[in-house]
Amino acid sequence: MALDDNDDNLMQPRTGKTRDGTPLSFNRAPAEDLSPWVARMVAAKIDASPDLHINCAMCSDVVYIRSLLGGHWTAETADGHRQFSQQTLLFGPHSHAMPITCNGPIMTGGIALRPGALHAITGISQSTMLDRIDPCDNSGLLRGNLGGIIDPDLPPEAWLDALEQALRYYIGKVGAVPPSPISTEFETAAFRDPTISVSGFAAEHNISERTLQRIVLRDFGSAPKQVLRRARALDMGARLCGVADEDEAEELMLRYFDQSHMIREFMAFFGVPPREFRSQLRPLMTISLETRQARRLEVLERLAPGQIRPWQYMENSPKGV
Repeated sequence: MALDDNDDNLMQPRTGKTRDGTPLSFNRAPAEDLSPWVARMVAAKIDASPDLHINCAMCSDVVYIRSLLGGHWTAETADGHRQFSQQTLLFGPHSHAMPITCNGPIMTGGIALRPGALHAITGISQSTMLDRIDPCDNSGLLRGNLGGIIDPDLPPEAWLDALEQALRYYIGKVGAVPPSPISTEFETAAFRDPTISVSGFAAEHNISERTLQRIVLRDFGSAPKQVLRRARALDMGARLCGVADEDEAEELMLRYFDQSHMIREFMAFFGVPPREFRSQLRPLMTISLETRQARRLEVLERLAPGQIRPWQYMENSPKGV
């Protein structure tokens, strides 16, 4: 049984949905003491038939620790075709959309790490994780299956509390320091205006372009210009998935020279033109882009933490699981 545009009734979202019914995750800012390292806490629960096949993709700008509690997953990674089930995994950032499938119901709890947090906690450069998925044991990060500390019968908020406690213990154990402030400020700049000049950012922060290149490659997985290109594409993808603030629509278009430039850039990251992208239901991509967009608007103080987002179905509560 494959998911297509007419089959959205085959999925029953339990952690929120958009106004048109597309499933969302329950995602929130981390606890204050973890905020130097953690970008977002994310839980997704979608009831579905065991034989439902979702053929989709993800495109992310940060590293995720994800505990797969349900479903059978595949991904086309930099290391080839991979299969996953009932595992805790380290998902790297993407240079382009990564094809991903899931069979059956979706149930995941995850931690999105801030740029530079992977290096700060483990000493691993984020560039080594570009377009890759590895078991957490390979990096030494949170050894063991995090699924063991998550009770699937509890609400997703409780999953995230348990994940935070595990990461809090690990950070204290290794004595991790916060990521570079340059990376933190470059991410905020990319959220605010991804058309900025790389040389201008370096000069403003009194560092050389070469130093900026080194820090950003280590902490974002890609060179600064590529990080900014990806930020533009992710914002546009969020809009086409219906998980962006429509008040920004004109501003997002003005980031490109013209429509043909926007189409070329969009296809470079998502593999299809915007019209085709918008025409198909993309539940996994929508969850990924919505999580980023919620965080972006909070970082830019356009939304308060916990505030209803413009795209959310307001009568639905993620707590009613």
